[in-house]
Amino acid sequence: MQIPFHKTHTTDEEIEVATDAIKSGWLTMGPKVLEFENKFKEYIKVPEAVAVNSATAALHLALKAIGLQRDDEVIVPTNTFVATAEVITYFDAIPVLCDIEYDTHNIDVSKIESFITNKTKAIIPVHFAGQPCDMDEIYDIAQKYNLKVIEDAAHAIPSSYKGTKIGALKNSDITCFSFYATKTLSTGEGGMATTFNSDYSKNIKVNRLHGISKDAWDRYATKVAWYYDIIDNGNKYNTTDINASIGLVQLKKQDKLRDKRVYIAKKYIEAFKNNKNIILPFVKDDRTTSWHLFVIKIKDRDETIEKLKELDIGTSVHFIPIHKHTYYKNTYGYKNEEYSIANKVFNESLSLPIYPDMNDIEIDYVIKKVKEVLEENKNAIK
Repeated sequence: MQIPFHKTHTTDEEIEVATDAIKSGWLTMGPKVLEFENKFKEYIKVPEAVAVNSATAALHLALKAIGLQRDDEVIVPTNTFVATAEVITYFDAIPVLCDIEYDTHNIDVSKIESFITNKTKAIIPVHFAGQPCDMDEIYDIAQKYNLKVIEDAAHAIPSSYKGTKIGALKNSDITCFSFYATKTLSTGEGGMATTFNSDYSKNIKVNRLHGISKDAWDRYATKVAWYYDIIDNGNKYNTTDINASIGLVQLKKQDKLRDKRVYIAKKYIEAFKNNKNIILPFVKDDRTTSWHLFVIKIKDRDETIEKLKELDIGTSVHFIPIHKHTYYKNTYGYKNEEYSIANKVFNESLSLPIYPDMNDIEIDYVIKKVKEVLEENKNAIK
C-alpha cells in the first residue's frame, strides 16, 4: 500500500469548470476571479478580498500596502516557510526572527516585545498547521507600539479564533491565504488577501497587475478597452479565471473537507494518545484548526522518516527554521542558539498524511506502521 504525504482533493467538477473557463475565452483574470473574490468574502465574512497568484504575492502586496520601507523591521516566527521572511527582503527591510511555543509551534508572544525597536513596522503571525496564534495578545502589543498586523494564514482556511473565522479578525490589517497544491483549498497556484480597509484593498488590486489603474476585466469590459494608466510600480501577481473557477468549487467543499481532516486527526489522537513515544499536537480551547497538518513530535525523527518511506508512507517536516538557512544566516547573522525551542521542535517534528481522500484502511495502516517503527525506540520522548 502506497500512501503519499499529500494528495490534492479534486473531482470531475474541478475539471469541468476549468474546461468551461478555457472555453469561455477568459484565460486570464476575468469574471470568475471577481466571483471567487465575492464568494470568498461571503464565506469568511469580510468586506474586502483580493485574489492573487500566491500567498507570497499576497504577503508582498500587503507589506507594500502598509508602506514598508528600506531598513524597516518586521517580526516573524522563525518556524515558517521561507516566503514569510522572503517578502520582507523585497523592500530591503529586515526580517526579525522570534522563537516559538513548544506546544503549538506558533510565535511565542511573550518574546515579541524584546525584539521591538524604533524601526519595527509590523508583526506577521503565522497560524502553524491551521491553529491561530494568540491574536488578542498580539493586538495588544501592536497597539502599544503602533505596529501593523499581517496574518500569514496559508494554513488557516477554515480556522477560527474565539468564534471568528481567520481572515475576518477586525484588528488585523491584512490576512493572506494560500491556495497552493498542498493547501486545504487548492487552485494549484493561488492566494487571497482579506481586509476591512478599503484603501489596502484598492492598493493591492492596483499592484497585482503592474500598477495599472484598472483590472483586465474592467478594461476589456468597457468601450475604451485600450486605455490604461500606470499609477504605481506594481507586479504581475494576478490569478486567472481557470484558477478561480477551481477555487469556487473548492470553496463550496471547505467545511466538508475540514470535517474529513478532523475525522483523521481524531483517529490519530485516539490511536496515539497513550503512546509514550509520541507527543501529539496541542490545540487551545478558544480556537479551531483547519488541520492542514498533523505534526507529532518523536525521537529519532530522521530515521523514522526513512523507515516509513520504506513502508511506502510519505511524511514531511514543517519547517526548517528560517535561521538555519544559509542565505538568511549569512545575511542577517541569526545565531542558532537564540532559537532553542524552534531547534528542538525542528529536531522532533514529523508531519503525517492528513488529506480528505484518505480512507480508513490507509489511516489505519499509517497508525499501525508508525506504532511499529516507534516501538523500536526504547527512550520515550516525554
